[in-house]
Amino acid sequence: MDQGLEAFLHAVPKAELHLHIEGTLEPTMLLGLAERHGLSMPWSTIEEIEAAYRFEDLQSFLDLYYLGASVLRDAEDFHALARAYLERCRDQNVVHLEMMFDPQTHTDRGIAFDVVMEGLLGAVDEARAEWGQSVRLIMCFLRHLDERSALETLQRALPFREHIDAVGLDSGERGNPPEKFARAFAAAREQGYALTAHAGEEGPPAYITGALDTLGVQRIDHGVRCLEDPALVERLVAERIPLTVCPQSNVRLCVYRSMAEHPILEMLERGLSVSVNSDDPAYFGGQLVDNYLALARELDMSGAQALSLVRGSFGGSLLAPAERAPFLAAVDAAAASHGIVRVGDRAS
Repeated sequence: MDQGLEAFLHAVPKAELHLHIEGTLEPTMLLGLAERHGLSMPWSTIEEIEAAYRFEDLQSFLDLYYLGASVLRDAEDFHALARAYLERCRDQNVVHLEMMFDPQTHTDRGIAFDVVMEGLLGAVDEARAEWGQSVRLIMCFLRHLDERSALETLQRALPFREHIDAVGLDSGERGNPPEKFARAFAAAREQGYALTAHAGEEGPPAYITGALDTLGVQRIDHGVRCLEDPALVERLVAERIPLTVCPQSNVRLCVYRSMAEHPILEMLERGLSVSVNSDDPAYFGGQLVDNYLALARELDMSGAQALSLVRGSFGGSLLAPAERAPFLAAVDAAAASHGIVRVGDRAS
């Protein structure tokens, strides 16, 4: 790997748009919280946990993901979880984070919505005050549950409306098309939320179209299977729909057999609005900067492509144009200091 590019990837200010806070639960914290709450887990050592992280598909991951999340019981737990990841953002120069969280994962096992929010918001407020971290919160509905549960979650969120910026849709994609949540997303739109949805990871390109047309989302999470539908690619390019792509996640969940097969750079070159994200880094073996480094190492990503992806992370964010401007200026300054120069909308 080019050392100059590696230095740039560490130094440049970055945004992360696709990050599940429950998926940042590291094995050490998982075991510590299980012991604190007197919970029995199928693992007793970090090595046993890491050995279990060999996934065959999305569902095999989700089974472990929900089991791991069961150790989160009180506001102190959610605070510790979020605080730990926000500190990793600071260390990686991830200056803007759009944090997804899954309230139904917790309310369905008797944890109050207020408890989740108290912990998360406490950590977010600290990060903003201590080092100026930019954060937006995205509340996701679990698509394997019914729409009534999503609507109930939307109702529970009303007291926290000013703190939650967007609504999303995640969990098992197979057999759970976007159309299942049409009323829930219509209600979220009426309440003024920005809208996004996971689509086109394991689900077909039609799920991307459904998320756009039926749910009215402004951003697609994953979206890699759009490449199977040339007309959809043309639409996504023309409408500048952001796709929050998660390379290491896609490989670990067997969407692609190896990073060498991942199409993110092809997507970029075809004019799609893509960004790099870590998804659930504790389970997939890489933080945000590790995903960028993997692209440089295994796909021979150029400095031009790296700069476009970093700029795309801010361009696809929930930030208003005026909020993005200083971040993008800092990105361009970092690129110039590492010999990467923008030409028009691309870089060289």
